[in-house]
Amino acid sequence: QVQLVESGGGLAQPGGSLRLSCAASLITFSNYEMSWYRQAPGTERELVAAISSAHVTTYVDSVKGRFTISRDNVKKMAYLQMNSLKPEDTAVYYCYARILMGGIKYGMDFWGKGTLVTVSS
Repeated sequence: QVQLVESGGGLAQPGGSLRLSCAASLITFSNYEMSWYRQAPGTERELVAAISSAHVTTYVDSVKGRFTISRDNVKKMAYLQMNSLKPEDTAVYYCYARILMGGIKYGMDFWGKGTLVTVSS
């Protein structure tokens, strides 16, 4: 019924760019906070970037100034523009959607299946 589908992963060289896309079949997409997580081999999954229903953005320190999260509420899409890529950005990137009410998660949340980003020479 509800699904998030990521695309845009692949191979990039250090200093290069990729744009990840997340297509969301959420009826009330505009009410959801959309975010991107990543998980590298041997590490825990970490929050990379989030954009709230009010279009407020948050980034993990390691990607600030390099990554930009955005959303299109008409197309029901979320994006992660990744510039100045580094080898340490290599990971599986996951799209995540949740509703927050008063800062507390409300109702169901949803995960995509992930898309692999590899940064190497």
